[in-house]
Amino acid sequence: VPNTINGKKVVAIGESAFEGDSNIGHITISEGITDIGSRAFYSCSKLTNITIPESITSIGEYAFDSCSNLTSIIIPKGVTSIDNFTFSGCNNLAHIIIPEGITSIGISAFMGCSSLTGITIPNSVTNIRGWAFYGCINLTSVTIPDGVTRIEDYTFYECSNLATVAIPNGATSIGDSAFYG
Repeated sequence: VPNTINGKKVVAIGESAFEGDSNIGHITISEGITDIGSRAFYSCSKLTNITIPESITSIGEYAFDSCSNLTSIIIPKGVTSIDNFTFSGCNNLAHIIIPEGITSIGISAFMGCSSLTGITIPNSVTNIRGWAFYGCINLTSVTIPDGVTRIEDYTFYECSNLATVAIPNGATSIGDSAFYG
């Protein structure tokens, strides 16, 4: 995605811009673009990798939902939250880097990411919403940062291989079925 089109500066990838495009295998987003809109790459079934520049500060809901062949992603340091359903249904997503500075992981953000075996949640995260890792069946270990005080309902539901969980001392609430399955 270029940073200029016909001499005009591109600063965002709009809502549903590439939704359902089954021809995209790789995307490189140019430096200078700051926003990836909701559903921007939703259901791009052949998308295997994406290069996201450090200029990105916002990634919308469902942005990469159902990108079933996406294998890895590095979230830029300027992004402060992983929105609802952002990577839901990315069942081949095996590697993700979440930078320090992310404060919130949204509802169902990684739901169905069955290829994830481990994830490092940075210390800056204070909120992990319900269903965030639902169905991540190959997730084997997770360390929940000290700043997280509440583990919401169904957060790690059906993570059937989750063998090691480090729950912070400051956790005051663990929701319904948070670790069920």
